[in-house]
Amino acid sequence: MAKFRGLHVVAGIAAMLVAAMLGSAMRLNNTAVVMSSCVVFVAVAMWADSAISKRRREASSLSETLTLQQAASLDQATSLEPGHEAAPASRQDIPQRGTQDQSLAPGEPSKHEGNAA
Repeated sequence: MAKFRGLHVVAGIAAMLVAAMLGSAMRLNNTAVVMSSCVVFVAVAMWADSAISKRRREASSLSETLTLQQAASLDQATSLEPGHEAAPASRQDIPQRGTQDQSLAPGEPSKHEGNAA
Protein backbone atom coordinates (compact mmCIF):
# COMPACT_ATOMS: atom_id res chain seq x y z
CA MET A 1 0.00 0.00 0.00
CA ALA A 2 1.32 3.44 -0.93
CA LYS A 3 2.13 6.05 1.68
CA PHE A 4 -0.53 8.72 2.23
CA ARG A 5 0.98 12.08 1.26
CA GLY A 6 -2.03 14.36 1.83
CA LEU A 7 -1.74 14.82 5.57
CA HIS A 8 -1.23 18.58 5.19
CA VAL A 9 -4.56 18.81 3.33
CA VAL A 10 -6.36 16.88 6.07
CA ALA A 11 -4.86 19.20 8.69
CA GLY A 12 -5.99 22.21 6.65
CA ILE A 13 -9.55 20.88 6.33
CA ALA A 14 -9.74 20.19 10.07
CA ALA A 15 -8.53 23.74 10.82
CA MET A 16 -11.02 25.09 8.30
CA LEU A 17 -13.90 23.35 10.09
CA VAL A 18 -12.76 24.65 13.46
CA ALA A 19 -12.48 28.18 12.05
CA ALA A 20 -15.97 27.93 10.54
CA MET A 21 -17.44 26.84 13.88
CA LEU A 22 -15.64 29.65 15.69
CA GLY A 23 -16.80 32.18 13.11
CA SER A 24 -20.39 31.01 13.44
CA ALA A 25 -20.14 31.14 17.25
CA MET A 26 -18.91 34.74 16.96
CA ARG A 27 -21.97 35.48 14.78
CA LEU A 28 -19.96 36.51 11.72
CA ASN A 29 -21.82 36.68 8.42
CA ASN A 30 -21.37 33.80 5.94
CA THR A 31 -18.86 35.67 3.77
CA ALA A 32 -16.59 36.34 6.76
CA VAL A 33 -16.86 32.73 7.93
CA VAL A 34 -15.89 31.38 4.50
CA MET A 35 -13.05 33.87 4.04
CA SER A 36 -11.54 33.22 7.47
CA SER A 37 -11.91 29.47 7.00
CA CYS A 38 -10.10 29.60 3.66
CA VAL A 39 -7.27 31.69 5.09
CA VAL A 40 -6.90 29.25 8.00
CA PHE A 41 -6.95 26.29 5.58
CA VAL A 42 -4.09 27.73 3.49
CA ALA A 43 -2.03 28.75 6.52
CA VAL A 44 -2.34 25.40 8.33
CA ALA A 45 -1.85 23.34 5.16
CA MET A 46 1.36 25.22 4.30
CA TRP A 47 2.66 24.98 7.86
CA ALA A 48 1.90 21.24 8.07
CA ASP A 49 3.52 20.59 4.68
CA SER A 50 6.65 22.43 5.80
CA ALA A 51 6.81 20.53 9.09
CA ILE A 52 6.27 17.15 7.41
CA SER A 53 8.91 17.86 4.75
CA LYS A 54 11.42 18.93 7.40
CA ARG A 55 10.80 15.75 9.38
CA ARG A 56 11.22 13.60 6.25
CA ARG A 57 14.49 15.35 5.37
CA GLU A 58 15.83 14.78 8.89
CA ALA A 59 14.78 11.13 8.79
CA SER A 60 16.39 10.62 5.39
CA SER A 61 19.68 12.25 6.47
CA LEU A 62 19.65 10.10 9.62
CA SER A 63 19.17 6.93 7.55
CA GLU A 64 22.01 8.00 5.21
CA THR A 65 24.26 8.55 8.23
CA LEU A 66 23.39 5.12 9.59
CA THR A 67 24.03 3.57 6.19
CA LEU A 68 27.47 5.19 5.99
CA GLN A 69 28.28 4.00 9.52
CA GLN A 70 27.18 0.49 8.60
CA ALA A 71 29.36 0.59 5.48
CA ALA A 72 32.36 1.73 7.54
CA SER A 73 31.84 -1.04 10.07
CA LEU A 74 31.49 -3.56 7.23
CA ASP A 75 34.79 -2.37 5.75
CA GLN A 76 36.44 -2.78 9.13
CA ALA A 77 34.87 -6.22 9.63
CA THR A 78 36.04 -7.49 6.23
CA SER A 79 39.59 -6.12 6.58
CA LEU A 80 42.30 -8.75 6.13
CA GLU A 81 44.45 -7.27 8.88
CA PRO A 82 42.92 -7.77 12.33
CA GLY A 83 42.77 -4.68 14.51
CA HIS A 84 43.54 -2.40 11.59
CA GLU A 85 40.86 -0.23 10.07
CA ALA A 86 40.45 -0.60 6.36
CA ALA A 87 41.37 2.55 4.48
CA PRO A 88 38.94 3.66 1.80
CA ALA A 89 40.07 2.41 -1.56
CA SER A 90 41.14 5.08 -3.98
CA ARG A 91 40.82 4.79 -7.70
CA GLN A 92 44.48 5.77 -8.19
CA ASP A 93 45.65 2.49 -6.62
CA ILE A 94 44.10 0.47 -9.44
CA PRO A 95 46.51 0.10 -12.38
CA GLN A 96 45.00 0.85 -15.75
CA ARG A 97 45.67 -1.80 -18.38
CA GLY A 98 45.21 -1.52 -22.07
CA THR A 99 43.44 -4.08 -24.21
CA GLN A 100 46.72 -6.00 -24.70
CA ASP A 101 48.98 -7.27 -21.92
CA GLN A 102 52.12 -5.07 -21.94
CA SER A 103 54.39 -7.82 -20.54
CA LEU A 104 54.09 -10.05 -23.62
CA ALA A 105 56.67 -9.92 -26.36
CA PRO A 106 55.43 -8.90 -29.80
CA GLY A 107 54.00 -11.85 -31.68
CA GLU A 108 53.47 -13.91 -28.51
CA PRO A 109 49.80 -14.89 -28.04
CA SER A 110 47.94 -13.66 -25.00
CA LYS A 111 46.53 -16.03 -22.35
CA HIS A 112 43.06 -14.82 -23.22
CA GLU A 113 43.28 -15.45 -26.94
CA GLY A 114 41.94 -18.69 -28.33
CA ASN A 115 41.03 -21.92 -26.61
CA ALA A 116 44.23 -23.86 -27.20
CA ALA A 117 45.23 -26.52 -24.73
